[in-house]
Amino acid sequence: MDRAEAPKVLKRFTDSYNKAYRGLDPSLAGQVETGPLEAITTADLKAQHANSPGGNPKFPALELTGARYRIPQQVGWPKFFVADTNSNRDNNRWLFVFTRSGADEPWKAAYLSILSQDEVPDLATDKDGWARPVAVRGPAPKLATRPDRLSAEYTDYLMTGKGDTFADGQSTSEIRATRKKFVRTPKFWTEYIDTPAQDARYAPVGLRTQDGGALVFFTSHHRQKQTMAKGFRPNPDPRINALMTGEAKKAVTLTRVSESAVRVPAKDAADPKVVFLNRLEGVTAARGE
Repeated sequence: MDRAEAPKVLKRFTDSYNKAYRGLDPSLAGQVETGPLEAITTADLKAQHANSPGGNPKFPALELTGARYRIPQQVGWPKFFVADTNSNRDNNRWLFVFTRSGADEPWKAAYLSILSQDEVPDLATDKDGWARPVAVRGPAPKLATRPDRLSAEYTDYLMTGKGDTFADGQSTSEIRATRKKFVRTPKFWTEYIDTPAQDARYAPVGLRTQDGGALVFFTSHHRQKQTMAKGFRPNPDPRINALMTGEAKKAVTLTRVSESAVRVPAKDAADPKVVFLNRLEGVTAARGE
């Protein structure tokens, strides 16, 4: 990829993103997004459009500035690069992963992670300033865990609580603690099913960090079924209702997609546990029973 092309990709994305949210048009998301970001954005636009069919002409335009482009040199397809930007939404850095599956395909944003200024890892570069990509399939040399196993290891941990791949925190131990509170209550009980991402659109990508580890982006899928006790009925919020199939008489099943950015330590690091830097999750489907 030519370095001069990256700003054009980011501008095309931003222009289309703002147009989609002004018109609340889900069809526009697929033009500039793919993977988990497309799934989350499409569902969000669909839900908002159902409740505001006239669109949202007062939508405040997203502005991305101060971009730093992390571009690896890669042979073959697919390819990716990271745009590390400022946003007019907050004081954090917004990291977009753009992927391209072939020479005749456009660049599309697959991942978005929002990190504080201090959380953005120092990425490694070669002598010419190109970022160093991580081999996500097969053994990743000198990393604490393989990037292509992160989704399966994460969803297995959420289901069982077993494994020592991940450090405790908001996206790991705290999720399990919160779930325990809602497994069974006087009004409802909840079942959770977490599954790893399989489709090529959800493939992980990663860049090497200067400390010998890696910054890796990956996807996971989550379902939550809430069944009401006798005498109670589900009461989903308007956005959930907009995505609903079936009729919510006694139960609602929500399907979610999450996109995560994690720091994978080097294999010989003093603490080899994977740390979540950011996790964004969105409801993509709902079914009533």
